[in-house]
Amino acid sequence: MNANLLTLENITQSLKSQPFRPVYNRYPSGLLRGDPRPAAVLIPLIWVQDAWQVLFIRRTEVPGDMHSGQVALPGGKREEDDPSLRDAALRETQEELGIHPGDVTILGQLNEFLSISNFRVTPFVGTLPWPSTIQIDPREVARWFSIPLAWLADPANRSTSYRELPRGMGKVGVIYFDRYDGELLWGLSARIITELLDTLGLNHHKSHP
Repeated sequence: MNANLLTLENITQSLKSQPFRPVYNRYPSGLLRGDPRPAAVLIPLIWVQDAWQVLFIRRTEVPGDMHSGQVALPGGKREEDDPSLRDAALRETQEELGIHPGDVTILGQLNEFLSISNFRVTPFVGTLPWPSTIQIDPREVARWFSIPLAWLADPANRSTSYRELPRGMGKVGVIYFDRYDGELLWGLSARIITELLDTLGLNHHKSHP
């Protein structure tokens, strides 16, 4: 399907009817220690110039943070006072981008992923009215930008490489998209996007090494 022919009803129904799977874990037993911490991200869809786009952030460089400086989806860990994972995703999006939770229409969610930093991540898919006012928190976000969903769905724009795991525990496949607007989408955020593409019937090169 052409990504730009998707309606809100198409997206909502695809998310609702996706098959359930347990948390997606690519890592060997013993690599991650302790129980994973709950976290949530938002996949913000915006309609711009007759095309669906996904809004991303690039995190601010922070010494000692393994994910700093990386392209990501807005979100983060669930705090004790977050009523739900959905609320956690919306709160983090507001903190990072200044988007009020009431302006986000949640269409559904994807299955959970386990991150290399031992977070159990639930992705929520939502739409934002556009144009919207974006007010980044520079302590967390260096930049925001968007990538067309149709570009993300083109298999020519991504590849899989293998990276060594710590402590000699083998290799793991990592998805890399080509640079877009100078930004590099890879790792867990890239994998979440490919899962979204699969769920929406847009991924013509399904690959989950």
